Amino acid sequence: MIAMKKKVSVSTHNGFLGFVERTGNRLPDPVFIFAFLIGVLLAISLLCEWGGVSAAHPTKLTEDGSAPLVLTAKSLFSAENIQKIWVEMPKTFTHFHPLGYVLVVMLGAGVAERSGLFASGIKSAMRHAPRGLLTPTVALVAMLSNHAADAGYVVVIPLAAIIFAAAGRHPLAGIAAAFAGVSGGFSANFTPGQLDALLFGITEAAVEGAQLESGWTMNIAGNWFFIAALLVIYLPVIWYVTDKVIEPPLGNWVPGEAHKESFGKEDKALTEGQKKGLCRAGLAVLGVALLWLGMTFGPGTPLLNDGPGTEGQAWYVTATPFFKSLVGGFMILFLAAGWCYGSAAGTIKSSDDLVRMMTDSMKDMGYYLVLSFAAAHFVAMFNWSNLGMISAVHGAGAIKSSGLPLPVVLGLIVLFSAVLNLFVGSASAKWALLAPVLVPMLMLLGVSPEGATAAYRVGDSATNIISPLMVYFPLVLIFARRWQGDFGIGSLTAMMIPYSIWMLITGVVLMILWIVLGIHLGPGAPIGIQLQ
Repeated sequence: MIAMKKKVSVSTHNGFLGFVERTGNRLPDPVFIFAFLIGVLLAISLLCEWGGVSAAHPTKLTEDGSAPLVLTAKSLFSAENIQKIWVEMPKTFTHFHPLGYVLVVMLGAGVAERSGLFASGIKSAMRHAPRGLLTPTVALVAMLSNHAADAGYVVVIPLAAIIFAAAGRHPLAGIAAAFAGVSGGFSANFTPGQLDALLFGITEAAVEGAQLESGWTMNIAGNWFFIAALLVIYLPVIWYVTDKVIEPPLGNWVPGEAHKESFGKEDKALTEGQKKGLCRAGLAVLGVALLWLGMTFGPGTPLLNDGPGTEGQAWYVTATPFFKSLVGGFMILFLAAGWCYGSAAGTIKSSDDLVRMMTDSMKDMGYYLVLSFAAAHFVAMFNWSNLGMISAVHGAGAIKSSGLPLPVVLGLIVLFSAVLNLFVGSASAKWALLAPVLVPMLMLLGVSPEGATAAYRVGDSATNIISPLMVYFPLVLIFARRWQGDFGIGSLTAMMIPYSIWMLITGVVLMILWIVLGIHLGPGAPIGIQLQ
């Protein structure tokens, strides 16, 4: 998953790219960044307690109800907090919300990926793209492939180059369009997926740590409408930039003998078993969807609170169990589709193969488990010190006194996330650092946790394609060099800059329009929130 990517070493260059590269290469692994920040947090909490740093809680009152509850900074060196650190260590780790959400989804997604379902689905969609719609088809498949984790990079990007070359177009333009879709459109999709489970788990932890009386509950579909809108606006952006900005300077493509040999390697036709598997997988997806509809609207309505239409309840409150069930729903959907595909394609011959694939998917999560351990303790200790809520209260007050309109504030958060992404690649690591302050601060300004998450993810994805520290950047460079041997990291970055700029601009505009118009970000997920 890109959300869990680690930094890699690449060659050194001059100018701004060289600065980004050198700075990023000096940063340790995100696990050690969290360890370092915990050390800094220990010192700051002590100093803030000595300095009497405090803030009035915006929703809580004292026991007699006569005044707002005053939050004071607590030293993490206090006996109470030292006891929490050691006694609650297992609980702190295992109760870290993103951990359970991501592991559950990956049990199913791992089977779908290892059975070959994702790769075959991607190939089938791209092979049959009409020549006149080649660019938007590649971009669309690339953005949708984000549910397929690594498959988006290792299948879509090289295959796009081959398909472009076969159509008489420059293969580097195909690589650019696919890379922009897979990585720049990281958060754009028609349906929520594992990234939503990961980010909203961190958002939920931030909301609970703030202890604001909001009545908010985690909903994996909280950005569904917004990410679908991102896909819709990114599609013409990638189409225009590819066909009008990137491809014309590349000139006409004249393949050499070595290039002709590449045709057919990744672009092999699907076998009859694979085609049959895709049909079975489609029926499995339909079956799971019908099953969830039955549990939602059928007898007993187990996925609705007290039945639909309960008096005094908003529809999204009634449907809270349904939203929360989507994590398990996506696991079952991926698992069923992968199993049905694999049984027809021959990649799953017995139940042992299925269990092995699920086991292997958990093995791949090893790094994420280590990162989660460090992030969980940073978030928990931040909450124990009260510094997160105190910072949020003072930050919200500063924004109000500055007179900046709220849409502008969200736009600035998008830009800040985009710049930070150049130096710290991991989406989950950055959000674990930012969420404890940004989420409650924006809630105090009337922006829902879904709104804060949406603003962050727009900035986080837009600059993926121009950061030489992004883990798949060297791989994309290798794909490009298959078609042009002297293609360097500077060439790849320069080719992707127009995409990054336009995706960032359109993402910021969409975020501003969304809050101005007050549109729900997802089912039961208004962009505004009213504290109780």
